[in-house]
Amino acid sequence: MKFRVVTIFFVVILICLSIGCFTKGLSFCYLLIPFFTWLTLTIFGAFEIRFNYFLKAYHRGNNHTVKIISLTFDDGPTEFTPRILSILEQNNAKATFFCIGKQIENYPEILQKTHQSGHLIGNHTFHHSSKNGFYSAEKIVEEIVSTNQLIKEKINVTTKIFRPPFGVTNPHIAKALNKTQHNVIGWNIRSLDTVINDEKKLLNRITGQIKPGSIILMHDTSDKTANVLEQLFVFLQKENYKVVPLNELLKIDVYEN
Repeated sequence: MKFRVVTIFFVVILICLSIGCFTKGLSFCYLLIPFFTWLTLTIFGAFEIRFNYFLKAYHRGNNHTVKIISLTFDDGPTEFTPRILSILEQNNAKATFFCIGKQIENYPEILQKTHQSGHLIGNHTFHHSSKNGFYSAEKIVEEIVSTNQLIKEKINVTTKIFRPPFGVTNPHIAKALNKTQHNVIGWNIRSLDTVINDEKKLLNRITGQIKPGSIILMHDTSDKTANVLEQLFVFLQKENYKVVPLNELLKIDVYEN
C-alpha cells in the first residue's frame, strides 16, 4: 500500500532530522515539515479513492481505445430507481447499482426488479453512515457482511464488488476489505449530482470528462439525475460510445459462483 510505504519513508526522515536536532543543533521546527507533508498526503489519500493510497480500487477500464464506458449508481434502491431503470432499458444499457442495506429493506421489490433487468448489484454498506470513516475494521466488516447477506436473501447472489461511502478509505477500511475480499470500485468521473442542481452544468461536467474506459458515478436518488441521464444517452449515441456493465469493462467477476 502507498500509505505504508509513504509512512515508513517519512518516519525515516523524522528519525534522521531528530538525530540532526540533537547532534547538530538543528531547530526542532524542521520536524514539522515532513510531519505536515505526511499528514496532507494521508488526508488527500483518504478522500481521493483514485489515489489508491490505502487500498487498490478500480477506477477505469484497461482498454483506453475502444469507446466503451460503465454507468454506476449509488445509494439506492429508492423511489427514483424505477425511472432510471426505464431510461436504461430504453437505451438497451446495463449499469451497476451499489446498494445500501437499509434501502434494500425499504425497497426490496425495486432491488429485485433491478437484478431481473440484468443490472449488476454491488455493496455500499448497510447504513452509509457519515461516521463510516471512523468505524473500526470489525464494524466495517459487519456493515459489509450484513448487506451482502441481505442481497443474497433478496436476489440470491453474493456480490463481490464494494464501493465505500463517499469514496473514503483508511487503514480500517482496507483491513476490513482484506477480510471480506471484495473488489473495490471507484470512478474516474464523479458527477456530483447530489451537489450540483443545474442540470446543464451537471451534464457538461460529465460529458467534458468522458473518455474510453470511463466509470461514471451517479446516484439513483433524484429526478434531476434521471433527467441528466436521458441527455447523457443522447451525447453517448452521438459520440458512438457504448455502455457496458462493469464486469465487461473491468474483466472481473462480480458475483461468487
